Amino acid sequence: PSPMFYAGPTEVLWHVASRLNAGVNYFIVGRDPAGIGHPELEGENLYDPFHGQKVLDLGKDKFHRTVEIMPFKVAAYNKVEKKMAFFDPSKAADFEFIS
Repeated sequence: PSPMFYAGPTEVLWHVASRLNAGVNYFIVGRDPAGIGHPELEGENLYDPFHGQKVLDLGKDKFHRTVEIMPFKVAAYNKVEKKMAFFDPSKAADFEFIS
């Protein structure tokens, strides 16, 4: 493991590069990998929650030749169904984010 001295796009690129060096075939990237709060806007993130997926999509010519990038949807607790489910923005009130 490496100490976390970075966040945002740098973190995503470092992790996929290190996994490539380890010989992985797949890399799952989810929401807000190692994100940080915005220094001026309280309650806001500095990076877009899906920046990791966007950065890896931009670099697909470099990374996708050797590893398949697998974007992961946002999961949240569905209070109506009483179970974890993929977030549906059209039913936002039904969901509670636990992380």
